[in-house]
Amino acid sequence: MMIHDITSMAGKYKARKRVGRGLGSGSGKTAGRGYKGAGSRSGTARKTAFEGGQMPYFRRIRKFGFSNAKFTTHFWIVNLRDILAHESLKKGGEISAETLIKAGLIRDTSRDLKILGDTGEIQKLGVKFTINAARVSAKARILVEEAGGKVTETGSRRDRVRGIDRNSDDKSPKNLTKKLNRGSKSKGKAAVAAAAAGESAGVKSPAPKGKGDGEGKPSAEGKKSKPAPPSAE
Repeated sequence: MMIHDITSMAGKYKARKRVGRGLGSGSGKTAGRGYKGAGSRSGTARKTAFEGGQMPYFRRIRKFGFSNAKFTTHFWIVNLRDILAHESLKKGGEISAETLIKAGLIRDTSRDLKILGDTGEIQKLGVKFTINAARVSAKARILVEEAGGKVTETGSRRDRVRGIDRNSDDKSPKNLTKKLNRGSKSKGKAAVAAAAAGESAGVKSPAPKGKGDGEGKPSAEGKKSKPAPPSAE
């Protein structure tokens, strides 16, 4: 027999640890169960992820899944007061992402541009601006147009997908999806409205088909009523 034959078999047949065999065995008295509590009793079963009652690890870590946060539209936001305070823009002119980048008011074109109407202490604009941005607030549009300027909104990606024209008075979405159609009129309401419009125009709406119409069966008006049975008196 060689030494490598012995070492390869070492520890292969390890005996089971016997507990509760007296204090001298090292695992006597409580037999490794500790003192009191649910764990010291028979019939206990602890879940794999149980951590003694504290907040489990799987509830502390970040959860992954669908979120609308990744579809959020981020804008570079510039107020009219910041534009008026800049040396190269306070006399009017074109306001776009390129001119604001040169002025140092926005960083780059990675986001859409949005112009807000906060003018500070100034009540009215004394210069004309030609604004070309993705979004312009209603107050900013009024101030610019009152000063003789022009506002053109190109809209964000979300606006283009939904078919919204930011420059028209009707800013309702034209490309209605199934989800957006839920709030519109149902087919029943639309049919009632169409029938009412036809009657006002002098066109009679067709009567709904019943059991006695078009099926060869007598209608409810043509049926003879059965005589009532004689009373017990």
